[in-house]
Amino acid sequence: MLKSIKQFFDNLSPAPQQTEQEKKHALQLAVCVLLVEMTRSDGKVCESESLHLSQLIDRQFDLSIAEKLELTELASKELELATDFYQFTSVINLHFSASQKITIIEQLWEMAHIDGDVDAHERHYLDKINALLHVPRSEYIKTKLRVEAKFNDEG
Repeated sequence: MLKSIKQFFDNLSPAPQQTEQEKKHALQLAVCVLLVEMTRSDGKVCESESLHLSQLIDRQFDLSIAEKLELTELASKELELATDFYQFTSVINLHFSASQKITIIEQLWEMAHIDGDVDAHERHYLDKINALLHVPRSEYIKTKLRVEAKFNDEG
């Protein structure tokens, strides 16, 4: 799995010879990178964020425990090498529908709320990713309010 994902990101230009499995792995990596970065964006990663990240990956993808660990490890490595998020959001934009991109924004809001404090760095990151995913501002706000209500009801 790692080899095909790595090859995809090494050659970000559209590749007709790319298999469906390679495309699937690249999308998984792109989504995972965005989620992992959200856990880091406030400068601290707490246990509740790590647990929620694992749950979101389980919800989004059908992966074994080993594959999930491999994916999050590769996502962390990609983040260390990345200069921006366009390389990841562009892959998502090519293959995800508007509703799937809204789901990603919702998951990012969940990650921001999971530690009980949404700080300025997390809000800025969400604004940036939302713009790169081309989610309409009205949908972004609706999603934000929906997640806030969910966390207020639970708290």
